[in-house]
Amino acid sequence: MNRGLSPIRLYLMRFFYLFNAVVIGAGAWPELLRSRAPWDLIHSIAFSIYSAWSLLMFLGMLLPVRMLPLLLLQLLYKLLWIVAVGLPMWSAGHLDQVSGIMKFFALIVVADIAVIPWRYVLENYRRKADR
Repeated sequence: MNRGLSPIRLYLMRFFYLFNAVVIGAGAWPELLRSRAPWDLIHSIAFSIYSAWSLLMFLGMLLPVRMLPLLLLQLLYKLLWIVAVGLPMWSAGHLDQVSGIMKFFALIVVADIAVIPWRYVLENYRRKADR
């Protein structure tokens, strides 16, 4: 499963999964466990998803290659948010509302691009799609 991936790449991926698990979990679990009544439906779903995501990121530390779809999804949703929400708000003059999250998302996107073993993804996902 890990053929072609160096031990350094795998350790880098494991560290990034751990980083994501801690950062996402630190923001999501307190919100989810704090009793607020009544919950806003969308926010309750979002914090539930992020809490589950943080647990799956811990699993990524054990199975870094098998959990690659988590990193791909993270890359895509952050890029989509930047393009569809962040940049339009920024260009409309609402930089103060989105600047922090845009900087954070941009850093994570760059890290995702650096950490994801693209050759492995392209070779293995294309081969699976050809079947």
